Amino acid sequence: MKKTVLTFGLISGVVSSLMMLATLPFIHRIGFDKGLIVGYTAIVLSFLLVFFGIRSYRENVGNGSITFGRAFSVGILITLISCAFYVVTWEIIYFKLMPDFMENFTTYAVEQVRSSGGSQQMIEAKLKEMKDLGVKLNNPFINAAMAFIEPFPVGLLLTLISSAILRRKPRPADGDARISGALTSS
Repeated sequence: MKKTVLTFGLISGVVSSLMMLATLPFIHRIGFDKGLIVGYTAIVLSFLLVFFGIRSYRENVGNGSITFGRAFSVGILITLISCAFYVVTWEIIYFKLMPDFMENFTTYAVEQVRSSGGSQQMIEAKLKEMKDLGVKLNNPFINAAMAFIEPFPVGLLLTLISSAILRRKPRPADGDARISGALTSS
């Protein structure tokens, strides 16, 4: 199981990281609204490797069969490896490549409130909320935890779906089929 999990987890993680880094030059064109769509699309694409990893394990290690529990174990481990790559990449982006992220996000969030007709009191509340969020995100551990929460539910969902789709009971051996056939015909 270790080889399958590591192989597909590393590939999924690298895909996730590369897609995050590939969008950086276009971040100002994409914007925060579309960035959410682009980001979660990239997460789903990277987690497709969970399905392929479970299927590979079933075919190569399980001789064509796998229980839901074993499939879930393989899938969730791939998910965790991929999430680790996502978190590390986000930490690098947030603290090194985009140190002004929180300022830009605050400007965007306040402008959303302002353009929706929010009162000055609502704008002040949003500014305070964003300042508090900025303080939290400047702590690398809280930042990492919040970054982990983004992809993990998607990976968990894809693991559950893939485990349900790919589970397969062991096929009876040729000798077992003859014995069971003989028992049912008597």
